Amino acid sequence: MVKERSTFMGPRIRRIRRDLGLTQVIMAEDLDVSPSYIALIESNQRPVTASMLLKLAEIYRIDIASLARGSGNDFDAQMAAAFKAPLFADLDLSPIEIQDFGSTFPSTAEAVLRLYTAYQEGQLALADQTGGDSAGPDPVGEARRFLAARKNHFAEIDTQAEGLARNIKRAGGYEKYFADQRLRVRHLPSDVMVGFTRRFDAHRREIVLDESLDNASASFQLALQVAYLEMTDVISDILAGTRFDTETGEKLTRRALANYTAGAIMMPYNAFAKAAKDRFYDIEALGRQFGASFEQIAHRLTTLQKPGYEGVPFFFIRVDAAGNVSKRLDGAGFPFARHGGSCPLWVLHSAFKSPRQVLTQWVELPDGERFFSIVRTVTAGGGGYHAPQIERAVALCCASQHAHKLIYTKNTDISDLQPTPIGVTCRLCHRADCLARAEPPIGRALLSDDYRRPATPFGLADP
Repeated sequence: MVKERSTFMGPRIRRIRRDLGLTQVIMAEDLDVSPSYIALIESNQRPVTASMLLKLAEIYRIDIASLARGSGNDFDAQMAAAFKAPLFADLDLSPIEIQDFGSTFPSTAEAVLRLYTAYQEGQLALADQTGGDSAGPDPVGEARRFLAARKNHFAEIDTQAEGLARNIKRAGGYEKYFADQRLRVRHLPSDVMVGFTRRFDAHRREIVLDESLDNASASFQLALQVAYLEMTDVISDILAGTRFDTETGEKLTRRALANYTAGAIMMPYNAFAKAAKDRFYDIEALGRQFGASFEQIAHRLTTLQKPGYEGVPFFFIRVDAAGNVSKRLDGAGFPFARHGGSCPLWVLHSAFKSPRQVLTQWVELPDGERFFSIVRTVTAGGGGYHAPQIERAVALCCASQHAHKLIYTKNTDISDLQPTPIGVTCRLCHRADCLARAEPPIGRALLSDDYRRPATPFGLADP
């Protein structure tokens, strides 16, 4: 008689149960076992047998390969990433200790992860308060802190989005996928849409799109509708552990997660991460492969932070011609200005002189840290003669140690480069010889100009 193979995967089973919204009692009834047995499995005191794996896959329609593969590696990797933080640098924790902790005490380990995430949010909020004027509620700041504390990566969304992407591809595209659910997709003129790009009419069972949308935008809107129909529970679970000071802050964060989901459906994590590495992060080439716009690809590249399968950590920013920041995602540790404008010497602000052209630039901050930036203008709206449109510039940046992985730096000797010296913002930059300076830096005295006037806007005394 062949002995049945078994393995321990308690944290993964527990996460699956929670994702499905089940109690241990309900799962036990579904699997025809006792609740105590489920509790033992989740605490890794009992293994999961092959027959149990098959039953889980059949009842809950879970890919058995994804169930069996890794046995909780994602959870272990998240724990390892959290314990690498400078906060724990003096504890000398070994990988085995961390893995044993997560396996033996999965509930406590998850609590530690939640506390660490809350700590990151608190640090970001403190940075915002000390970096500028706190005049009142800041819903945009709330949403940005929420994303930044999680490095703009949500594994639970990516996992389910990959399944949805497979289903859509199997159906033959978005319209056929919706047709299988008795939903019709219609494309109507802009004057009929009266200011909307997408509208879901539950009564008529139809999804209506503005016919002037380009292919990438139309695909994104359909993927976004899939997100709102299929993934609202997942998004709500992600938000459940966070207290927002403003209702607008929560709505902006929910919208950001829905947009994240749409991007994950259009560009499934594993396929996209592999393609990005294979193509050396060529944004335009990736856009053609996945049918996405330059901005959509740049945005998605900031999310490749899955533990063990990370891509290049990028920072993303989008500005208009006046310098207003309308989107900002930090995955590269770039010390962007939380208050006030960024440095005018950054090519991001001159990109409007060369529309639709990819511009690159090496920059160096006052502390000597170097970054590589990829900049291009993008257009929203349009689609017809006299149709309103807005042009913005987007920048994707990474630290210099990752720049060799990009197609934009091929055949470039980094050691011979002279980077552009920039500052985070004028108030925090102490370069005295900058002609572009708009304000004197904090903590520096001004020289009197009674008898002489420097070529720079402000004469600064020695620090």
